[in-house]
Amino acid sequence: MDFSKTGRLCIGGKWVETDKTKDIINPADASVLSKVYAGNETHVDLAVKEAKEAFKQWGVSSVSYRAAILFKIADLIEKNSRELAEIDTLNNGKPLRDSLGDVSDSAACFRYYGGLIDKPSGQVYSVPDPNMQSFVVREPIGVCGQIAPWNYPLMMAAWKLAPCLAAGNVSVFKPSDLTPLSSVRLFEIFEEAGLPAGVANLVMGPGSVVGQAISGHTEIDKVVFTGGTDTGRKIMTGAVKNIKGISLELGGKSPCIIFDDYDLEAGVDWALFAIFCNQGEVCSAGSRLILQDTIYDKFLDRLAQRAGQIKVANGLEEGAEMGPLVSKAHMETVLSYIDIAKKEGARLICGGKRITEGKFANGYFVEPTIFADCKPDMRIVNEEVFGPVLAVQKFHTQEEAVELANATVYGLAGGVFSNDISRALQVIKAVKAGITWVNAYHPTFAQAPWGGYKQSGIGRELGTFGLDEYTEIKQININLAAGKVGWFA
Repeated sequence: MDFSKTGRLCIGGKWVETDKTKDIINPADASVLSKVYAGNETHVDLAVKEAKEAFKQWGVSSVSYRAAILFKIADLIEKNSRELAEIDTLNNGKPLRDSLGDVSDSAACFRYYGGLIDKPSGQVYSVPDPNMQSFVVREPIGVCGQIAPWNYPLMMAAWKLAPCLAAGNVSVFKPSDLTPLSSVRLFEIFEEAGLPAGVANLVMGPGSVVGQAISGHTEIDKVVFTGGTDTGRKIMTGAVKNIKGISLELGGKSPCIIFDDYDLEAGVDWALFAIFCNQGEVCSAGSRLILQDTIYDKFLDRLAQRAGQIKVANGLEEGAEMGPLVSKAHMETVLSYIDIAKKEGARLICGGKRITEGKFANGYFVEPTIFADCKPDMRIVNEEVFGPVLAVQKFHTQEEAVELANATVYGLAGGVFSNDISRALQVIKAVKAGITWVNAYHPTFAQAPWGGYKQSGIGRELGTFGLDEYTEIKQININLAAGKVGWFA
């Protein structure tokens, strides 16, 4: 992979250099992959200006025209899938098989929204006055500021940009300053696909500068953010300046509930996948395992054994199952939570250390880690670790399982495993979360909405709900009987 070119901003269809650069690090060995230019408030202002100008044409363009470009983008993502996957693996650390899946999902997202926008929308009403025809149409919002996270660099860009552009909006897009490389490549694909200049603008830089400028900009009509809950609060504060719309997909501390009637080996397999997929750097990770007491000890023995067999490696290595964490700072945060869990009395049954031997010496690798006998007041149970660290709790009754599952300020996701489908449905309906599974965990589809309850966010991405987030609703009333109203004498 050739990273000899420095990543530039893309504003108004032009590739822009700035007076500041940032080293982009490979988390597998701490080497410098590339440099990218960092923008500031001035670049956000310029991007907004270019976006507003482009909106005059893009916002009124035909759906067939927009769809054709989105389909072309999807085709080009697939054509360059290996390159894009390798970029994300080198930049983020995740195994290549994970990145290949992300690229496939990204192409599917653009293709889904390209195919959705010519379908029926709006509503027509039969109102009490027979001379009035009343109906609703959906229109694009305008300039959308979009801020993406580092854990799924390309896929999160697709989740935001595809519905935004499909609906006729224009974008000022900021990728994470840790993992911007696949976004730079995506904007090159936009150019190749014929997306008009200024419709999508790429402004890289730190969240404290570029992200803050986007959230507070009075000429940005909506801001969309995926990331931590604390940052989400700052986004909301910035949005107050012009009362702009917001969509926030924030943190999670999601429960994975397993009853004793479910096959033990299958349950262990899903529990591992729920927490250790993508190194645990997943907002919806099943980071709290809630086990029925009758299988607790036997299940944990097998779980620890299987976790110890996970192949932790450089994401490009053949057979890699779990890669490094995204950065040194994030690794240190995860390790600090492991120390906190030990001090609070959680029982470590697996992992718990940074891996530093041999080829791991310079990378940000942490062992798959499991803590048993966790209590409701422990920080590891209540706070999002966002890494390969699992907190296990015990329950006896169905009611107790639900109580433990809902004992969190978050409400993003949750899973229930039971062969009694009636019980499983009762429990999953009682879990206060926006994304749920029965006898599965993590499957995600472009057709279905993604978002959470409580402090896990506001609004939804994906599906028709995700497209609606990028539209304004306009009521239109037509008087079919010409003449005076006759209200005044």
